Amino acid sequence: MAIIAPAWWPVVCRILAAIVGGYAFTYACTAALARVLPLPAADAVWVASLPAFALYTLAMLWAFAARSLWRAWWGVALALPLGLLGFWPLLMERLA
Repeated sequence: MAIIAPAWWPVVCRILAAIVGGYAFTYACTAALARVLPLPAADAVWVASLPAFALYTLAMLWAFAARSLWRAWWGVALALPLGLLGFWPLLMERLA
């Protein structure tokens, strides 16, 4: 006999992908953009923070518009390389 998952489980997973994953994606994009902008540090952070609201909204929409739950989380997994791009130099500075 097959075990049937409750109907609310995919909805909860998409809500987590939207809120937590969307925040992680937005934060990673902002950090990566602030790192690569050719501006002084304060200006780069300010300019990189401007599109954050639109990115977070798009990440939340992506989590619910994706055809499957795996595609929703795959979009969130894109935050990992962006986070490495944004935070790797900072980590290397602190370790040195």
